[in-house]
Amino acid sequence: MVIELSETAAKAMKQIMTDREAGEGAVIRLEIAGGGCSGIQHQMDMQTDIDPEVDETCEQHGVKFVASKKMALFLTGMEIDAVETPAGPRFAITNPNVPKTGCAGCGG
Repeated sequence: MVIELSETAAKAMKQIMTDREAGEGAVIRLEIAGGGCSGIQHQMDMQTDIDPEVDETCEQHGVKFVASKKMALFLTGMEIDAVETPAGPRFAITNPNVPKTGCAGCGG
């Protein structure tokens, strides 16, 4: 699984993990669920559980990601950045594995 994480996003994720007292072994679990304009929504959650039998990991700028091997097929090539919006900061995700829908609201 190869994920591109911007330094800005890495810094923001590290701060969130510190603020939530995630602990030394915490990782960001990446998942995909149904929904959104393209029919797919990306989800991120902090966890400490990694099962090498079913999970793949990668690390960028000191942030470790984990995803099930099934999910990793749909996440490879994904780019994560942190952006400021009128509603506040958020993570912007670009995933070449998700079809473009032409949705003006989400940029899909």
